Amino acid sequence: MYHLPCTISPPRGGVRGALIVAGLLLLSLDAASQNEDKENQLTLDLNMMSRGEIRGGGITPESEDVDNDKSSFILGRSRLIVGYETPWLEAKLNVQHSGIWGQAGKGSVNIYEGWAKLKTKFGLFAQLGRQSLSYDDERIIGANDWSMTGFSHDVLRLGYEGHGHKAHALFAYNQNASNVTSGTTYYANGAYPYKTMQTAWYHYDLPHTPLGASLLFMNIGMQGGTEGSDEKVFWQQVLGCYVKFSPKMWSLEGSFYKQMGKSEVGIKIDAWMASVKGQFSPSRYYGFEAGFDYLSGDEYFAVPPKSAIGLVRHDVIRGFSSIYGSHNQFYGAMDFFYLKTYVNGFTPGLQNLYVGGYVKPLKGLKVSLDYHYYAMSTKLPDMDMTLGHEFGIEASYQIIKDAKVSAGFSYMTGTETMERLKRASQDGSLRWGWLSVNISPRIFTTKW
Repeated sequence: MYHLPCTISPPRGGVRGALIVAGLLLLSLDAASQNEDKENQLTLDLNMMSRGEIRGGGITPESEDVDNDKSSFILGRSRLIVGYETPWLEAKLNVQHSGIWGQAGKGSVNIYEGWAKLKTKFGLFAQLGRQSLSYDDERIIGANDWSMTGFSHDVLRLGYEGHGHKAHALFAYNQNASNVTSGTTYYANGAYPYKTMQTAWYHYDLPHTPLGASLLFMNIGMQGGTEGSDEKVFWQQVLGCYVKFSPKMWSLEGSFYKQMGKSEVGIKIDAWMASVKGQFSPSRYYGFEAGFDYLSGDEYFAVPPKSAIGLVRHDVIRGFSSIYGSHNQFYGAMDFFYLKTYVNGFTPGLQNLYVGGYVKPLKGLKVSLDYHYYAMSTKLPDMDMTLGHEFGIEASYQIIKDAKVSAGFSYMTGTETMERLKRASQDGSLRWGWLSVNISPRIFTTKW
């Protein structure tokens, strides 16, 4: 479920103005440098990933019997990536096929990335087209590579990078078709959940200090109302920061994000999240980590008994939505707390306390263990706040330079609170195992 877009609308002609700025940026290219000899590079890369999964419980929230909530399947993805680069121009075309082995319709084929980027020697650039976006730890905006299809966006990205500073501005405007008479309606049947989006991101790395910090602001417009009558765009904002400090054997990072505005049905949003994480690596052969995530939750959460219907009106949405991030790397490997909503579509929030560690006993081999304690962030009547516990193990082995095999297993035991909120079993049968092979060779490169 997307809890999206505030009452601040972008000025008319915002995208047109961005294109004008991009044109002025292109004029700033150093004319003298055009006459110098350039180095051209053409590359052709291949990515093939297959992952088999076995799931037992926890996916279908309305399941009466967890024994029927089981599945096993194999996912596949193939990407052919063509890249071109000169000192002043970059371009990429990434054709992707993804699907499930044996799927009717032979899966889906699409352009995952297709963009061109113009650069100057002063650090300015303009990048236009379908792009995979990754910022900071990818909690809010990420490539989400685990999902096979991944995330990409049709955007204009303007920016500057140099002398420890990085500043990016993103502009997106989506339509279902180039209609002349049908207005500008854009609902979720398009490629992206938002109709329009503007984002500003700034990052600074302190010189001679392992400290970096970022600021992020997103303004997201979602289509609401009824098509052809009371159509309306509702606006949501996400504002926050990310900090990372990495002295020698330590790594400390933290983030805070605030959501405000209105959802696509016009309900006010007032949500926030905070996280902190620490890692300690005294040796290249082993290390430890611990962290805590807090996501705000809705109030007045209705929990009807099984086979009953319960409705509750929310004047304010307080459940935080992590928007377009790489979700799998947060809140436990089972992806249990964002793939499916709770009863009635609202959420009591989440507290995620975790500890873990890894060892590298052999060259190319890494084995990780972790434990998560889950609890609600909203206190509900007659319910314990503890949701459950998850234990996970993961191993990866670099077979050769371009080939890697990975495997993992997660086990979750839920409480009575978990069972009531998500209609999931609490008898220890929530489990998930997977095996993945990832092959990514560069099959051709040339320079002239």
